[in-house]
Amino acid sequence: MTDEVLESYLDQYLSAQRIPYATIAWQGGEPTLMGLDFYRCSIACEQKYAASGMTIERTLQTNGTLLDEEWCTFLREHHYLVGLSLDGPRELHDAYRVDKVGHPTFDRVLRAARLLQEHKVNFNIMCAVSAANVTHPAEVYRFLRDHVGAQFIQFIPIVERNNETGFQEGNTVTDRSVTAEQWGRFLIAIFDEWVTRDVGRVFVQHFDAALAAWAGEPPTVCIFSPTCGTALTLEHNGDLYSCDHFVEPNYLLGNILDTPLIELVSSDAQRQFGLNKRDALPRYCQECPALFACHGECPKNRFKETPTGELGLNYLCAGYRAFFTHIDQPMRQMTALVQQGRAPAEVMSKHRRPTAPTKASRNGPCPCGSGLKYKKCHGAQKRELKESESSKIQF
Repeated sequence: MTDEVLESYLDQYLSAQRIPYATIAWQGGEPTLMGLDFYRCSIACEQKYAASGMTIERTLQTNGTLLDEEWCTFLREHHYLVGLSLDGPRELHDAYRVDKVGHPTFDRVLRAARLLQEHKVNFNIMCAVSAANVTHPAEVYRFLRDHVGAQFIQFIPIVERNNETGFQEGNTVTDRSVTAEQWGRFLIAIFDEWVTRDVGRVFVQHFDAALAAWAGEPPTVCIFSPTCGTALTLEHNGDLYSCDHFVEPNYLLGNILDTPLIELVSSDAQRQFGLNKRDALPRYCQECPALFACHGECPKNRFKETPTGELGLNYLCAGYRAFFTHIDQPMRQMTALVQQGRAPAEVMSKHRRPTAPTKASRNGPCPCGSGLKYKKCHGAQKRELKESESSKIQF
């Protein structure tokens, strides 16, 4: 990205805000390849064009291989939120995360995580779930939680179309992609561990988004929103695209050096792109009881046929259906806790598996070790399980 594009972007973007808040998110490729001087220039431009009193949130998604002391000092000083790509333990991460000459990157990425922690830089883990690690959910989750110390985790399923263009076209996927069933089992396995010990301690994006849906709150992530179109992507030359998943000719809105950014963002083409997510849903999805939580997920994955032959079913549908069915009861329980002004973490006592001895008196301590009386812990859980059967989501 040239200085001209950088300055034009920040000028147009910041001046277009109607509230005193803006988020500037850098992705790639690998954004650290631009070097620190580029980001220092970005900060200077922000200060030049931001309105007085405006709060600017800065994010950087990186593979971490170039992060060092100087980088981390800068990131801390300017309050960047860093997304660090790490796909699990060494053998799982290095299956696909190699450098340009084919060397593994695990050690460099883990070192980056340690540096971010030492410099107190806020960061989350972005874990790409591929054919290499999808069958190891517990191993991946425990590594990120216990060895890396991650508190915020995003799991991104690899669904990569098998074609020569790299665009979102065709209905087959590459060998490194996950299957829908694998994705569902992956999420379920991690959820089952999370709900027994990590609620309120580890924040997994899919679980947070699900709780928002069950609680009737607005979606916390675009893939689960009824419509989309707010995650536009600016390329290095000033070209603006409808979404970072659709950087291809049919979704090019224009160039900000030729047409004002605000006009491109509010264009009919972009508005229609966002509405198509809702309007193009097949009837099979519209009648699904999990629609409130899923909304057809991301349009980039909608290339399968429904059981009735209608095009537009999400490739990951079967996995999401299994996942949302599985989590219904604990999500209802956490929603009830929130509505009562209590902490969702209380749900853990209801799902913690009892240890021997398995028998307990009603007023005695629960064998699971929660510290609660049996009637307030697993005894209550048994009653609630019976009461909730009639209202459980069915697919």
